Amino acid sequence: MTIQDHSGSGLSTIRVRVDDRPAILVGSGYVALLIAFVFFLLAGWIAYGGFARDVYGGVHVSGWSLFVALLCLIVAALFGASIYSLQPNESAVLTLFGAYAGTDSAPGLRATVPLFKVAKVSQRVRYHECGKLKVNDLIGNPIEIGAVVVWRVDDSAKAIFQIDDYADFVGAQTESALRHIAGRHPYDFDEAVAHSGHDDSASHAQIAARTLSLRESGDQVTNELIAELRERLAVAGVTIDEAWINHLAYAPEIAPVMLRRQQASAVIAARKLVVSGAVDIVKEALDKLREQTDIDLDPERKAAMVSNLLVVLVSDKDATPVVNTGTLYA
Repeated sequence: MTIQDHSGSGLSTIRVRVDDRPAILVGSGYVALLIAFVFFLLAGWIAYGGFARDVYGGVHVSGWSLFVALLCLIVAALFGASIYSLQPNESAVLTLFGAYAGTDSAPGLRATVPLFKVAKVSQRVRYHECGKLKVNDLIGNPIEIGAVVVWRVDDSAKAIFQIDDYADFVGAQTESALRHIAGRHPYDFDEAVAHSGHDDSASHAQIAARTLSLRESGDQVTNELIAELRERLAVAGVTIDEAWINHLAYAPEIAPVMLRRQQASAVIAARKLVVSGAVDIVKEALDKLREQTDIDLDPERKAAMVSNLLVVLVSDKDATPVVNTGTLYA
């Protein structure tokens, strides 16, 4: 099996030599404990029988009895050393003289061949919190971003034999993947549209990335982060269950400027809404005057009326009315 990582600056190929498989030479630890206890008692009984008194009252020691008792004691010690316990969501990777012999995942008291070496691996769910990172988004603005990743060991053999420290490996790959994802998307969609222009040289991936911003498209960005982390951590036998971005902000050196820019954009959007509504009100007023009354305004008077109504409706302060005591055309 070969895993290729295309996410970095180059192409790195990692050859996976070990795949998780069930262990065969394993069984119940209670049986091994009973056998060890029986051999221990047998060793004591044989050793006791090796001491005998002769007719003259002297003690006679049988060397063969002591030898057999020693062998029984060694067998009891080996069976006792082969016993281990596993908790739920825990696995034991078995090796024989350095060769991988399988993985045992059955919880409880377990036993294997006495010469096997047992390495336990926890498969419980863990989380890694990646601290605030200062990166550049797609536009080039410095931003701060942080994430939390929920992970667990899915392949115990790869976690033991492929990576020296899989917990540190998860932390390093999380930081690298988060930097890569943050650099593929803009912080704000409006800013990406303003800087996009007509770039004919942009690839389809870059054009699609501009439509997903870190601030508005949190779910899609998180899914990309999970997919990339799963690909990166497959070599270590680790899978990602969940991830989310827990911190996202502009870097302190540009935060005040970006805040003013966002405020200005909000003011402009509000003004556009007010002007659009005012124009609709003026149009409706003119239509009703024409349809429901006999008043017929010439273009000049109509323009003055439109101007006055727009001033009253659009102004952010209350208008002061002026009463005309003369004629309309005075």
